[in-house]
Amino acid sequence: MIHYIIRRFLYAFPLLMGVNILTFVLFFIVNTPDDMARMQLGQKHVTEQSIANWKQQHGYDVPLLWNDKVAGEEKITQTIFYQKSVGLFMFRFGVSDSGRNIGADIQERMWPSLALALPTLVVGLIVDVTFALMMVLFRGGYLEKLGLVLCVVLMSISSLFYIIGGQFLVAKVLKLVPISGYEDGFYALKFLILPVLIGVFSGVGSGVRWYRTLFLEEVEKDYVRTARAKGLTETQTLFRHVLRNAMIPILTGVVVILPLLFMGSLIMESFFSIPGLGSYTIDAINSQDFAIVRAMVFLGSVLYVFGLLLTDISYTLVDPRVRLS
Repeated sequence: MIHYIIRRFLYAFPLLMGVNILTFVLFFIVNTPDDMARMQLGQKHVTEQSIANWKQQHGYDVPLLWNDKVAGEEKITQTIFYQKSVGLFMFRFGVSDSGRNIGADIQERMWPSLALALPTLVVGLIVDVTFALMMVLFRGGYLEKLGLVLCVVLMSISSLFYIIGGQFLVAKVLKLVPISGYEDGFYALKFLILPVLIGVFSGVGSGVRWYRTLFLEEVEKDYVRTARAKGLTETQTLFRHVLRNAMIPILTGVVVILPLLFMGSLIMESFFSIPGLGSYTIDAINSQDFAIVRAMVFLGSVLYVFGLLLTDISYTLVDPRVRLS
């Protein structure tokens, strides 16, 4: 098992290196520092001197990959790639184009994102799996058909409708919770109830259908028929055997959501004015702060690769046969 985990960790480095190089190409070759300066200055006729001043102020006045004007190791270190991209591997995100410390902003804003995303993930997973098991338990009947129709209807409605409708009905009409905003500590609960409920409800349709498909594939296998022949009830068979053997595809589905635990929800945080990393990224895009956007792109890639590693490790706990692969 140790060798299996080591191999998975070694696979992660080329992936992150490729993401870093691709991010560098997009932000510094396709979109050059001169282009950034023109967009930041926001003038129709920008002089070359003003562009040069902006680049010098933000550290973009050195060559991209190789600096012929200096000697020794500074030929590499005094470049945009080393100063802006290599530091990301050590989580040195640097300073934004507006002068803010990106690392400090991330540490501050990750907690509101976690407070929103973690309950949404846990509650949503429990609700989806529970309703999917109920539909499999009553498969072939009217309850399953009604459930499928409701799932399709819920999937067909945009998440924006749930957000705007929930804010209007629950917050504005019934006035049960604030329509938007955020406070630290225990007082954040009243601001998180509505977005968590909307996040869970908007994902029920697709989630239940996905897990129902997994469980239906399992109930037709030989070990399920053997369990029934031994006298186990349908409920015992579903929870003791079917659910356990479907854990690998369930874990695969969960890993896609893991980066959102830290990165936050772009739409949800923006509509509910939650100061998380999602709204942080949206604000950086609107203000064309490329340093923040570049850091968030790399951080999202790191979290996704880390989620894949956790999934591979959890596979070994659910199915020992994976350790031999």
